[in-house]
Amino acid sequence: MTDPNDPQVHSKGEARPSRGPASGERLRPGANQSDLGSFNESTIIETIRQAGVISRTEISEQTGLTQQSVSRILRVLLERGLLAEGAQERTERLGKPRTPVRLRAEAAHAVGVLVDPELVTVVLTDLDGRALEKRRVPLDDETAPDALVEIIARAAEDAVASSGIPQETFLGVGVAVPGPITADGRLLDLPLSQSWRNVPLRDLLADRLDCPVVLDKDVAAAAVGERWVGRTDRASDFVYLYFGTGLGSGLVLNGETYRGASANAGEFGQLCAARLGRIDESGRPQLVRECNPTAALGEIARELGYTGPAATYREMCAEVAAGNEAAVAAAQQIADVISIGAVALIDLLDLPLLVIGGPAFEPELEELVVTTVDRAVNSLPIAHAAQHVTVERSLVKVEAGAIGAASMIFHASFAPSVRRTRSYSMK
Repeated sequence: MTDPNDPQVHSKGEARPSRGPASGERLRPGANQSDLGSFNESTIIETIRQAGVISRTEISEQTGLTQQSVSRILRVLLERGLLAEGAQERTERLGKPRTPVRLRAEAAHAVGVLVDPELVTVVLTDLDGRALEKRRVPLDDETAPDALVEIIARAAEDAVASSGIPQETFLGVGVAVPGPITADGRLLDLPLSQSWRNVPLRDLLADRLDCPVVLDKDVAAAAVGERWVGRTDRASDFVYLYFGTGLGSGLVLNGETYRGASANAGEFGQLCAARLGRIDESGRPQLVRECNPTAALGEIARELGYTGPAATYREMCAEVAAGNEAAVAAAQQIADVISIGAVALIDLLDLPLLVIGGPAFEPELEELVVTTVDRAVNSLPIAHAAQHVTVERSLVKVEAGAIGAASMIFHASFAPSVRRTRSYSMK
Protein backbone atom coordinates (compact mmCIF):
# COMPACT_ATOMS: atom_id res chain seq x y z
CA MET A 1 0.00 0.00 0.00
CA THR A 2 1.31 3.46 -0.81
CA ASP A 3 0.71 6.88 0.70
CA PRO A 4 0.11 9.56 -1.97
CA ASN A 5 1.13 12.27 0.48
CA ASP A 6 4.76 11.11 0.63
CA PRO A 7 7.25 12.75 -1.71
CA GLN A 8 8.22 10.42 -4.50
CA VAL A 9 11.58 8.74 -3.95
CA HIS A 10 13.24 6.80 -6.73
CA SER A 11 16.30 4.80 -5.70
CA LYS A 12 19.15 3.45 -7.73
CA GLY A 13 22.55 2.05 -6.85
CA GLU A 14 24.40 0.69 -3.82
CA ALA A 15 26.39 2.38 -1.07
CA ARG A 16 30.05 2.68 -1.96
CA PRO A 17 32.07 4.44 0.76
CA SER A 18 34.82 6.63 -0.72
CA ARG A 19 35.82 10.24 -1.03
CA GLY A 20 33.90 12.65 -3.28
CA PRO A 21 33.63 11.56 -6.92
CA ALA A 22 35.53 13.17 -9.71
CA SER A 23 33.47 15.62 -11.73
CA GLY A 24 31.36 13.77 -14.28
CA GLU A 25 31.20 10.51 -12.31
CA ARG A 26 27.80 9.25 -11.33
CA LEU A 27 26.62 10.06 -7.84
CA ARG A 28 26.20 7.07 -5.58
CA PRO A 29 24.52 7.21 -2.18
CA GLY A 30 26.54 6.48 0.91
CA ALA A 31 25.17 5.10 4.17
CA ASN A 32 21.68 3.71 3.88
CA GLN A 33 20.09 6.12 6.34
CA SER A 34 16.59 4.83 5.62
CA ASP A 35 17.64 1.77 7.65
CA LEU A 36 18.11 3.82 10.82
CA GLY A 37 15.63 1.46 12.33
CA SER A 38 12.82 2.15 14.67
CA PHE A 39 10.39 4.98 14.98
CA ASN A 40 12.03 5.69 18.33
CA GLU A 41 15.37 6.36 16.64
CA SER A 42 13.75 8.86 14.28
CA THR A 43 11.89 10.47 17.17
CA ILE A 44 15.16 10.96 19.08
CA ILE A 45 16.88 12.38 16.01
CA GLU A 46 14.01 14.82 15.50
CA THR A 47 14.12 15.85 19.17
CA ILE A 48 17.85 16.53 18.98
CA ARG A 49 17.49 18.37 15.65
CA GLN A 50 14.89 20.74 17.03
CA ALA A 51 16.77 21.40 20.28
CA GLY A 52 20.19 21.84 18.73
CA VAL A 53 21.96 20.63 21.87
CA ILE A 54 20.19 18.49 24.45
CA SER A 55 20.93 16.08 27.30
CA ARG A 56 19.86 12.46 27.60
CA THR A 57 17.54 13.32 30.47
CA GLU A 58 15.85 16.03 28.43
CA ILE A 59 15.44 13.63 25.48
CA SER A 60 13.78 11.13 27.79
CA GLU A 61 11.45 13.79 29.20
CA GLN A 62 10.46 15.12 25.79
CA THR A 63 9.97 11.78 24.05
CA GLY A 64 8.53 9.75 26.91
CA LEU A 65 11.15 7.04 26.33
CA THR A 66 12.99 5.52 29.28
CA GLN A 67 16.52 6.73 29.95
CA GLN A 68 17.75 3.19 29.26
CA SER A 69 16.13 3.23 25.82
CA VAL A 70 17.50 6.69 25.09
CA SER A 71 21.02 5.70 26.09
CA ARG A 72 20.90 2.55 23.97
CA ILE A 73 19.70 4.39 20.86
CA LEU A 74 22.14 7.26 21.36
CA ARG A 75 24.99 4.77 21.60
CA VAL A 76 24.05 3.37 18.19
CA LEU A 77 23.71 6.83 16.63
CA LEU A 78 27.04 7.94 18.07
CA GLU A 79 28.72 4.84 16.65
CA ARG A 80 27.24 5.66 13.24
CA GLY A 81 28.72 9.13 13.42
CA LEU A 82 25.39 10.93 13.20
CA LEU A 83 25.76 12.54 16.64
CA ALA A 84 28.51 14.23 18.62
CA GLU A 85 28.83 14.66 22.37
CA GLY A 86 29.56 18.00 23.99
CA ALA A 87 31.53 18.78 27.11
CA GLN A 88 30.10 17.48 30.37
CA GLU A 89 27.97 19.97 32.28
CA ARG A 90 27.43 20.06 36.05
CA THR A 91 23.89 20.45 37.30
CA GLU A 92 22.56 21.66 40.62
CA ARG A 93 21.19 18.20 41.34
CA LEU A 94 23.30 15.37 42.71
CA GLY A 95 24.47 12.67 40.36
CA LYS A 96 26.56 12.34 37.24
CA PRO A 97 27.25 15.45 35.16
CA ARG A 98 25.16 15.55 32.00
CA THR A 99 26.76 15.14 28.58
CA PRO A 100 24.70 16.89 25.89
CA VAL A 101 24.48 15.59 22.32
CA ARG A 102 23.90 17.27 18.98
CA LEU A 103 23.55 16.28 15.34
CA ARG A 104 26.78 16.47 13.37
CA ALA A 105 25.99 18.78 10.46
CA GLU A 106 28.71 17.11 8.43
CA ALA A 107 27.29 13.62 9.01
CA ALA A 108 24.95 13.81 6.03
CA HIS A 109 24.72 15.79 2.79
CA ALA A 110 22.21 16.15 0.00
CA VAL A 111 21.91 18.00 -3.30
CA GLY A 112 18.89 20.24 -3.80
CA VAL A 113 17.73 21.34 -7.24
CA LEU A 114 15.22 24.08 -8.07
CA VAL A 115 13.97 23.92 -11.66
CA ASP A 116 12.55 27.19 -12.94
CA PRO A 117 11.55 27.82 -16.57
CA GLU A 118 14.52 30.19 -16.90
CA LEU A 119 17.08 28.83 -14.42
CA VAL A 120 18.28 25.67 -12.69
CA THR A 121 19.70 26.24 -9.20
CA VAL A 122 21.72 23.46 -7.55
CA VAL A 123 23.02 23.48 -3.97
CA LEU A 124 24.86 20.94 -1.85
CA THR A 125 23.86 21.23 1.81
CA ASP A 126 24.70 19.66 5.14
CA LEU A 127 22.24 18.64 7.85
CA ASP A 128 21.96 22.23 9.09
CA GLY A 129 20.76 23.38 5.66
CA ARG A 130 23.99 25.27 5.02
CA ALA A 131 24.80 25.60 1.32
CA LEU A 132 28.34 24.29 0.77
CA GLU A 133 28.29 24.55 -3.03
CA LYS A 134 26.03 26.43 -5.44
CA ARG A 135 25.52 26.20 -9.18
CA ARG A 136 23.18 28.21 -11.44
CA VAL A 137 22.56 27.33 -15.08
CA PRO A 138 20.34 29.51 -17.32
CA LEU A 139 17.66 27.79 -19.41
CA ASP A 140 15.66 28.85 -22.45
CA ASP A 141 12.46 27.80 -24.17
CA GLU A 142 14.41 25.46 -26.42
CA THR A 143 15.88 23.34 -23.60
CA ALA A 144 14.89 19.77 -24.41
CA PRO A 145 14.06 17.23 -21.66
CA ASP A 146 17.26 15.22 -22.17
CA ALA A 147 19.28 18.44 -22.05
CA LEU A 148 17.53 19.44 -18.81
CA VAL A 149 18.40 16.09 -17.22
CA GLU A 150 22.03 16.44 -18.27
CA ILE A 151 22.26 20.02 -16.99
CA ILE A 152 20.95 18.99 -13.57
CA ALA A 153 23.10 15.88 -13.39
CA ARG A 154 26.34 17.60 -14.32
CA ALA A 155 25.74 20.47 -11.89
CA ALA A 156 24.97 18.02 -9.08
CA GLU A 157 28.02 15.89 -9.82
CA ASP A 158 30.25 18.93 -10.01
CA ALA A 159 28.93 20.31 -6.71
CA VAL A 160 29.61 17.04 -4.88
CA ALA A 161 33.03 16.60 -6.47
CA SER A 162 34.12 20.15 -5.69
CA SER A 163 33.04 19.89 -2.06
CA GLY A 164 35.23 16.89 -1.26
CA ILE A 165 32.65 15.48 1.17
CA PRO A 166 33.07 11.84 2.21
CA GLN A 167 31.00 9.79 -0.18
CA GLU A 168 29.40 7.80 2.64
CA THR A 169 27.67 10.98 3.87
CA PHE A 170 25.90 11.66 0.56
CA LEU A 171 22.22 10.65 0.68
CA GLY A 172 20.67 11.72 -2.61
CA VAL A 173 19.15 14.49 -4.73
CA GLY A 174 15.96 16.42 -4.08
CA VAL A 175 14.29 18.23 -6.98
CA ALA A 176 11.73 21.04 -6.69
CA VAL A 177 9.66 22.05 -9.73
CA PRO A 178 6.66 24.29 -10.38
CA GLY A 179 3.44 22.29 -10.46
CA PRO A 180 1.35 20.59 -11.44
CA ILE A 181 3.08 17.21 -11.25
CA THR A 182 1.97 13.60 -11.01
CA ALA A 183 2.44 11.50 -7.90
CA ASP A 184 5.22 9.55 -9.63
CA GLY A 185 7.31 12.62 -10.46
CA ARG A 186 6.11 13.44 -13.97
CA LEU A 187 5.83 17.07 -15.07
CA LEU A 188 2.48 18.26 -16.37
CA ASP A 189 1.22 21.63 -17.65
CA LEU A 190 2.30 25.27 -17.54
CA PRO A 191 4.24 27.23 -16.37
CA LEU A 192 6.94 24.81 -17.47
CA SER A 193 8.18 24.65 -21.02
CA GLN A 194 5.79 22.92 -23.40
CA SER A 195 8.54 20.48 -24.33
CA TRP A 196 8.72 19.32 -20.70
CA ARG A 197 5.11 18.24 -20.45
CA ASN A 198 4.64 14.61 -19.37
CA VAL A 199 8.41 14.20 -18.88
CA PRO A 200 9.19 11.65 -16.10
CA LEU A 201 11.89 13.87 -14.66
CA ARG A 202 12.34 11.99 -11.40
CA ASP A 203 12.93 8.63 -13.08
CA LEU A 204 15.20 10.09 -15.75
CA LEU A 205 17.38 11.76 -13.13
CA ALA A 206 17.52 8.67 -10.93
CA ASP A 207 18.67 6.59 -13.91
CA ARG A 208 21.24 9.18 -14.94
CA LEU A 209 22.64 9.83 -11.44
CA ASP A 210 22.27 6.31 -10.04
CA CYS A 211 21.19 7.61 -6.64
CA PRO A 212 17.97 8.28 -4.71
CA VAL A 213 15.93 11.15 -6.16
CA VAL A 214 12.96 12.91 -4.55
CA LEU A 215 10.78 15.21 -6.69
CA ASP A 216 8.07 17.54 -5.44
CA LYS A 217 6.48 20.91 -6.11
CA ASP A 218 8.66 23.89 -5.29
CA VAL A 219 6.30 25.19 -2.63
CA ALA A 220 6.18 21.80 -0.86
CA ALA A 221 9.97 21.64 -0.93
CA ALA A 222 10.26 25.16 0.49
CA ALA A 223 7.90 24.23 3.33
CA VAL A 224 10.01 21.16 4.17
CA GLY A 225 13.15 23.30 4.13
CA GLU A 226 11.53 25.85 6.42
CA ARG A 227 10.57 23.11 8.84
CA TRP A 228 14.01 21.51 8.73
CA VAL A 229 16.12 24.67 9.04
CA GLY A 230 13.70 26.37 11.44
CA ARG A 231 14.06 23.79 14.23
CA THR A 232 11.90 24.84 17.23
CA ASP A 233 10.78 28.04 15.49
CA ARG A 234 8.98 25.92 12.89
CA ALA A 235 8.01 22.96 15.05
CA SER A 236 4.29 23.83 15.00
CA ASP A 237 1.81 23.63 12.12
CA PHE A 238 2.15 26.41 9.55
CA VAL A 239 1.34 27.48 6.01
CA TYR A 240 4.08 28.76 3.70
CA LEU A 241 3.18 31.35 1.03
CA TYR A 242 5.79 30.85 -1.68
CA PHE A 243 6.70 33.58 -4.16
CA GLY A 244 8.17 31.69 -7.12
CA THR A 245 6.81 30.89 -10.55
CA GLY A 246 3.49 32.29 -9.41
CA LEU A 247 2.23 32.00 -5.84
CA GLY A 248 1.72 28.71 -4.06
CA SER A 249 1.01 27.55 -0.54
CA GLY A 250 2.69 24.72 1.34
CA LEU A 251 1.16 23.14 4.41
CA VAL A 252 3.05 21.58 7.31
CA LEU A 253 0.65 19.62 9.50
CA ASN A 254 1.69 17.34 12.37
CA GLY A 255 5.32 17.52 11.27
CA GLU A 256 4.58 16.46 7.68
CA THR A 257 4.17 18.49 4.51
CA TYR A 258 0.64 17.83 3.28
CA ARG A 259 0.67 17.17 -0.48
CA GLY A 260 -2.79 15.87 -1.25
CA ALA A 261 -3.93 12.80 -3.18
CA SER A 262 -2.21 13.84 -6.42
CA ALA A 263 0.77 15.69 -4.84
CA ASN A 264 -0.69 19.02 -5.98
CA ALA A 265 -2.12 20.55 -2.81
CA GLY A 266 -1.61 24.28 -2.37
CA GLU A 267 -2.88 25.86 -5.61
CA PHE A 268 -3.16 29.30 -4.05
CA GLY A 269 -4.20 31.16 -7.21
CA GLN A 270 -7.30 29.00 -7.58
CA LEU A 271 -8.25 29.77 -3.98
CA CYS A 272 -7.85 33.50 -4.55
CA ALA A 273 -9.93 33.37 -7.72
CA ALA A 274 -12.78 31.57 -5.96
CA ARG A 275 -12.67 33.97 -3.02
CA LEU A 276 -12.71 36.99 -5.36
CA GLY A 277 -15.49 35.55 -7.52
CA ARG A 278 -13.31 35.52 -10.63
CA ILE A 279 -15.02 32.62 -12.40
CA ASP A 280 -15.27 32.13 -16.15
CA GLU A 281 -18.40 31.17 -18.11
CA SER A 282 -17.71 27.46 -17.64
CA GLY A 283 -17.48 27.86 -13.88
CA ARG A 284 -13.69 27.45 -13.67
CA PRO A 285 -11.60 29.84 -11.56
CA GLN A 286 -9.81 32.35 -13.74
CA LEU A 287 -6.10 33.10 -13.60
CA VAL A 288 -5.48 35.84 -11.05
CA ARG A 289 -2.65 38.00 -12.30
CA GLU A 290 -1.83 39.30 -8.82
CA CYS A 291 -0.85 35.71 -7.96
CA ASN A 292 2.02 36.00 -10.44
CA PRO A 293 3.78 39.06 -8.97
CA THR A 294 6.86 38.83 -11.19
CA ALA A 295 4.70 39.61 -14.23
CA ALA A 296 1.91 41.59 -12.58
CA LEU A 297 3.86 44.21 -10.62
CA GLY A 298 5.12 46.12 -13.63
CA GLU A 299 1.93 45.64 -15.61
CA ILE A 300 -0.30 46.99 -12.85
CA ALA A 301 2.10 49.85 -12.09
CA ARG A 302 1.98 51.02 -15.71
CA GLU A 303 -1.82 50.84 -15.66
CA LEU A 304 -1.71 53.09 -12.59
CA GLY A 305 0.43 55.67 -14.37
CA TYR A 306 4.03 54.52 -13.95
CA THR A 307 6.24 56.01 -16.69
CA GLY A 308 9.70 55.35 -15.25
CA PRO A 309 12.55 53.28 -16.70
CA ALA A 310 12.02 50.07 -14.68
CA ALA A 311 11.66 47.13 -17.05
CA THR A 312 12.26 44.04 -14.89
CA TYR A 313 10.57 42.75 -11.75
CA ARG A 314 13.56 43.55 -9.56
CA GLU A 315 13.82 47.04 -11.00
CA MET A 316 10.14 47.61 -10.24
CA CYS A 317 10.68 46.35 -6.69
CA ALA A 318 13.39 48.99 -6.36
CA GLU A 319 10.82 51.58 -7.43
CA VAL A 320 8.55 50.35 -4.65
CA ALA A 321 11.37 50.86 -2.16
CA ALA A 322 12.02 54.32 -3.58
CA GLY A 323 8.40 55.27 -2.90
CA ASN A 324 7.17 55.64 -6.48
CA GLU A 325 3.45 56.16 -6.07
CA ALA A 326 2.29 53.90 -8.91
CA ALA A 327 4.74 51.14 -8.02
CA VAL A 328 3.71 51.20 -4.36
CA ALA A 329 0.03 51.13 -5.33
CA ALA A 330 0.64 48.13 -7.60
CA ALA A 331 2.46 46.28 -4.83
CA GLN A 332 -0.39 47.09 -2.45
CA GLN A 333 -2.94 45.72 -4.93
CA ILE A 334 -0.99 42.47 -5.14
CA ALA A 335 -0.66 42.27 -1.34
CA ASP A 336 -4.41 42.85 -0.92
CA VAL A 337 -5.26 39.94 -3.21
CA ILE A 338 -2.74 37.67 -1.51
CA SER A 339 -4.20 38.56 1.90
CA ILE A 340 -7.67 37.48 0.73
CA GLY A 341 -6.34 34.04 -0.14
CA ALA A 342 -4.42 33.90 3.14
CA VAL A 343 -7.62 34.58 5.08
CA ALA A 344 -9.29 31.68 3.29
CA LEU A 345 -6.44 29.39 4.34
CA ILE A 346 -6.68 30.47 7.97
CA ASP A 347 -10.48 30.10 7.96
CA LEU A 348 -10.14 26.61 6.52
CA LEU A 349 -7.22 25.27 8.55
CA ASP A 350 -7.07 27.44 11.71
CA LEU A 351 -3.25 27.55 11.65
CA PRO A 352 -1.18 29.54 14.17
CA LEU A 353 1.65 30.55 11.83
CA LEU A 354 1.92 31.88 8.28
CA VAL A 355 5.37 32.10 6.66
CA ILE A 356 6.13 34.12 3.53
CA GLY A 357 9.19 33.56 1.37
CA GLY A 358 10.56 32.24 -1.89
CA PRO A 359 12.94 33.42 -4.63
CA ALA A 360 10.60 36.19 -5.83
CA PHE A 361 9.81 37.61 -2.39
CA GLU A 362 12.12 40.57 -2.73
CA PRO A 363 13.22 42.55 0.38
CA GLU A 364 11.56 45.69 -1.00
CA LEU A 365 8.15 43.97 -0.76
CA GLU A 366 8.64 42.38 2.63
CA GLU A 367 7.23 45.02 4.96
CA LEU A 368 4.24 45.89 2.78
CA VAL A 369 3.20 42.28 2.14
CA VAL A 370 3.79 41.01 5.68
CA THR A 371 1.93 43.97 7.20
CA THR A 372 -1.03 43.60 4.83
CA VAL A 373 -1.34 39.84 5.31
CA ASP A 374 -0.88 40.13 9.09
CA ARG A 375 -3.65 42.69 9.34
CA ALA A 376 -6.01 40.58 7.22
CA VAL A 377 -5.51 37.18 8.91
CA ASN A 378 -5.89 38.72 12.35
CA SER A 379 -9.08 40.63 11.63
CA LEU A 380 -11.07 38.89 8.87
CA PRO A 381 -11.26 35.14 9.68
CA ILE A 382 -14.47 34.01 11.35
CA ALA A 383 -12.63 32.90 14.51
CA HIS A 384 -10.10 35.75 14.57
CA ALA A 385 -10.86 36.47 18.22
CA ALA A 386 -9.88 32.93 19.24
CA GLN A 387 -6.18 33.15 18.38
CA HIS A 388 -3.47 35.42 16.99
CA VAL A 389 -1.89 34.27 13.73
CA THR A 390 1.83 34.98 13.57
CA VAL A 391 3.01 36.17 10.14
CA GLU A 392 6.75 35.95 9.54
CA ARG A 393 9.36 36.16 6.80
CA SER A 394 10.91 32.81 5.89
CA LEU A 395 14.01 31.84 7.86
CA VAL A 396 15.59 30.57 4.62
CA LYS A 397 16.46 33.86 2.99
CA VAL A 398 18.49 32.55 0.03
CA GLU A 399 17.86 29.60 -2.32
CA ALA A 400 14.71 28.59 -0.44
CA GLY A 401 13.46 26.19 -3.10
CA ALA A 402 16.81 24.45 -3.64
CA ILE A 403 17.63 24.16 0.07
CA GLY A 404 14.11 22.90 0.61
CA ALA A 405 14.64 20.27 -2.08
CA ALA A 406 17.77 19.02 -0.30
CA SER A 407 15.86 19.03 2.99
CA MET A 408 13.33 16.62 1.46
CA ILE A 409 16.12 14.02 1.38
CA PHE A 410 16.91 14.64 5.07
CA HIS A 411 13.24 14.60 5.98
CA ALA A 412 12.72 11.32 4.13
CA SER A 413 15.75 9.83 5.90
CA PHE A 414 15.36 11.03 9.46
CA ALA A 415 11.94 12.47 10.30
CA PRO A 416 9.55 10.23 12.28
CA SER A 417 6.04 9.65 10.98
CA VAL A 418 3.19 7.44 12.11
CA ARG A 419 1.29 8.21 8.89
CA ARG A 420 3.56 6.60 6.36
CA THR A 421 2.36 3.31 4.97
CA ARG A 422 5.41 2.94 2.75
CA SER A 423 9.01 3.25 3.89
CA TYR A 424 11.38 5.34 1.84
CA SER A 425 13.48 3.13 -0.41
CA MET A 426 17.07 4.36 -0.45
CA LYS A 427 19.19 1.42 -1.45
